[in-house]
Amino acid sequence: MVLVTLVGEQLAKKDNSFIYMGSLSECKDCKLKNVCFNLEEGCRYKITNVRDVRHDCKIHEGGVRIVEVEKTPLPAAVEAKKAVEGETISINPDCKNIGCEFYFLCCPVGIKPGMKFRISKVKDDISCPEKKKLKEVLLE
Repeated sequence: MVLVTLVGEQLAKKDNSFIYMGSLSECKDCKLKNVCFNLEEGCRYKITNVRDVRHDCKIHEGGVRIVEVEKTPLPAAVEAKKAVEGETISINPDCKNIGCEFYFLCCPVGIKPGMKFRISKVKDDISCPEKKKLKEVLLE
């Protein structure tokens, strides 16, 4: 089954990825809100097809386009001892080292403390400057 949503005209390009951050209060009276807000908050999506249909939008300059999307794994860093494929874990981002090259793995955009994810793949060790034993994983 194809998953369809709306994204801003400037973002509507095949193979673009985005993390769905949730609904906006400015959109509560919009007739298209059910199409815009039909994704799972905190999940990453990839645009697989851009349709020709455009709609006006109060939020997005140039309006919005209908796109087909698929959910994709979210890269993240977890404690090495918790990095087990198939396990369900809770993510609690707590890194304060914003300059670190791995910061966005430790604190993925769109993730709120306590959100639960399943580890779909364990990847490489991360060389943490704080000396934490971390692994890169893909979350679903």
